Amino acid sequence: MGALHQGHLSLVDEARANGAKRIVATIFVNPTQFGPDEDLDAYPRTLQKDCDLLEAQGVDAVFCPSTELMYPAGHESFVTLDSLPKHLCGLSRPGHFRGVATVVTQLFNLVQPDIAVFGEKDFQQLQVLKKMTQDLHFPIQIVGAPIVRETDGLAMSSRNRYLSPDERLRAVKLSQALELARRHCADGDTDAAQLIASMMAHLEGVGTVDYATIVDENTLEPVQVIDRPVRVLLAVQVGSARLIDNRRLEPTKTTP
Repeated sequence: MGALHQGHLSLVDEARANGAKRIVATIFVNPTQFGPDEDLDAYPRTLQKDCDLLEAQGVDAVFCPSTELMYPAGHESFVTLDSLPKHLCGLSRPGHFRGVATVVTQLFNLVQPDIAVFGEKDFQQLQVLKKMTQDLHFPIQIVGAPIVRETDGLAMSSRNRYLSPDERLRAVKLSQALELARRHCADGDTDAAQLIASMMAHLEGVGTVDYATIVDENTLEPVQVIDRPVRVLLAVQVGSARLIDNRRLEPTKTTP
């Protein structure tokens, strides 16, 4: 959606690493994925700077459609998924993933890519789009790119610019809480409820926690025991910024 940072630019490198010969970036602040009280009007728009960054990164073309092109008068067709949106961000942002799935379907049809790269920071979005691509038989390989972080661990996000200096200091506790869960899991603690309790204690005073949970990576269903690789995810409202982050947890391998 623009307001690009190094995390976005890393997607270009990921596309190239996966064999892309020509790379198209799309920039579109999609109105159908914003709720009525969300930051559609305030969302940062820096199109010329974004295009300059993408050109320097070696992108071949930037597709910046208008709202009128994507949603002309009388538009009434949407793409929905039944299960995956009923978790995590989908619970507090009803209709969000309908908007995401719809606009990405349109962009796939307009651009006709062979490979599409999305960041793992929005892990639920990545899983929704993988499932949508599979179910609708798009001949497209979906690639997830690793999260890019600031030097102190905060996941890069266009919404980080909403943070005041004090909020920015508090926000780093999201990545710290995830690292805490990873360390406990590596030390042999496989009880999901205990790991979540430790994270919640670390997040005290940071902001309003929307969710802190550990789920199956494919279904997004909560797990109780970490007996396979799973995903720990956070969503926290810090001031006016809703921040999300996640990381994979893997249980310690034991020798029989």
